[in-house]
Formats: sequence, structure tokens, C-alpha cells
Amino acid sequence: MVGSSLKRRTRRSTSPPSLSMASPASSFSWRRSFLVIPLFLVLCVPVTIFSLRRNQLLYEVPSTHYLIEVVNEYPHDPKAFTQGLLYGGNDTLYESTGLYNESSVRKVVLQTGRVEVLKKMGASYFGEGLTLLGERLFQVVWLKKTGFIYDRYNINKLGKFTHQMQDGWGLATDGKILFGSDGTSTLYQLDPQTFKVIGKAAVRYNGHEVYNLNELEYVNGEVWANVWQTDCIARISYKDGTVLGWILLHSLRGALMGAGDAAIDVLNGIAWDGEKNRIFVTGKLWPKLYEIKLHPVRVLADDAVEQLCLRQPFHFAHV
Repeated sequence: MVGSSLKRRTRRSTSPPSLSMASPASSFSWRRSFLVIPLFLVLCVPVTIFSLRRNQLLYEVPSTHYLIEVVNEYPHDPKAFTQGLLYGGNDTLYESTGLYNESSVRKVVLQTGRVEVLKKMGASYFGEGLTLLGERLFQVVWLKKTGFIYDRYNINKLGKFTHQMQDGWGLATDGKILFGSDGTSTLYQLDPQTFKVIGKAAVRYNGHEVYNLNELEYVNGEVWANVWQTDCIARISYKDGTVLGWILLHSLRGALMGAGDAAIDVLNGIAWDGEKNRIFVTGKLWPKLYEIKLHPVRVLADDAVEQLCLRQPFHFAHV
């Protein structure tokens, strides 16, 4: 979804609250290292800080919350206002970018960040979520119940569709149906032929609705969602909307800010390589894309997660 000031020139965003006011993550040598954030210093809640021995956790316990290890960093176009991201195989990414007069769909080389193919959208469209089903890319746009279909190889536009969500924010697929988000707490299931809603669920965590669901990715039977205005990814059961766990990525934005990348916007963009079990993430106007691994947090209080990852709903006027 959007970014900072009604999508900066209508971009949705005020920077999400930092996990640490001092941005301690920026002082770590964190490439190929485990990122441990001293949450207890900031939030005054009990957190067990655990260590690694040759990348093995000393305490292996069931967990629903995860910190991250950065495995690789790749270049990313710092002018790309990332709205949709997906892995297309053969070290190729597809990306949808936003902002009026700047929105695009592009094919990108993972290793170098080079844009191989770029198709700009019309000036009146604000690009949003993107997914790949078969040989076709599906994209939704902001503040309209409209979407577009593209050929995956040359990104030529093949058609246009209308959906039944309140808005277009995120898209993902399990290879059979489409999952969609519209900035509310609702996760939709859409028929990829008719684009009619065939199922939906309100996403909840500890009895709270999780609003502002944004960019989506389908990962091993779960739908993962960026929550706009946070540095959190929700792992969601699409069957009933239950949040199965949280991935906390505050360290990434903190490190970028600490390195002087003050122009970056919110975390947004999840891509999953199912063949090699790789997770990629980035953000709007971020100069880097990260391959990450997850490590469980042994203890993290629910109220701390709620403070970090839950926001009140935002409402935008449709045009």
C-alpha cells in the first residue's frame, strides 16, 4: 500500500515506530550474522536473549515469533516504491511499484538488481500488489476496484479485471486461487477466472483485528502479510484468519537509517523461492533487498507484539 503523506504525493506513510530509539541494530555487524534486538531495554518487557553456536540456537523451543538472520544482501532500486514483490524462478524477481505518474511493473535480476523489463502504468493508476499464476502476472491498483493482467515474459498487458474487494493492496496465490488484501483486516480468496470473492476471513491476533494488511505472499500453506506502518510480517492461516506468528524485521530499517538512508519508507515486499526455500524482503525506496532466515524468540510478551505490530485502521477516500 501507500507510504508517507497520503502515499507521498499521496503515498501512505509516516515512518513506523522504531524498535529502539537509539537504533542499536545499526551498530551490529549484521551481514550473515544473527540480529538480536534488545527489546527489553526499549519496551521494558521480558525477552530472553539467546546466542548462537555455529548458527545453531542453544535453546530450541516452540515459538510463534521470530527475529531474522540476514543471509544475503542484493542491490534494489532506491527509487522503487515497492508495492508487490514475487520470485519468478531462475533468480528473477517481479515487482510492482507505486506513486502516481511513477507506477510500473518490472522484471528484475536478483543478483544485481538490474531491471530487465519495465512497463510504466498510466498516470492515473497507483500500482499495488502483484502475483504470478501460470504464465500471467496479476496486479491490483490503489483506490480502484481494478486490476491488470500481464504476460510474465515481456510484461505486455493482456487484459483488465474488476474485483470485489474494497480496495487493491496485496495479491498472492497458492497456484489455484488468489489471495487479496484491501488495507482492512480482511484476507480474501478470489477466483482467478471471475475475480469474485469465494472466501474471506478477518485476521485476528489475541482477539484483536489486524488492520492494514498490505503486500502478501503464500509460503508453505500460510499467507504472509506486511502490516502497513509496522516492521512486522504476520503469518496467517487463510482458513480462519488466525495469526500463527510474527516476524520482526525492525533491525533492517534501523540499520538502513543508521547508514544514512533517511529517505526510505516502510517495509513492504515479500518474495518466496519455494524450490530453494529462500525468503526475500525489501521496502519502499530501499536500496537493498535481503535474503533472510528466521530464528524463534524464546520469550516475547504479547503486549510487546501488539505494540510493535498492531495499528488502528486507516481510511482513504476512493476516487
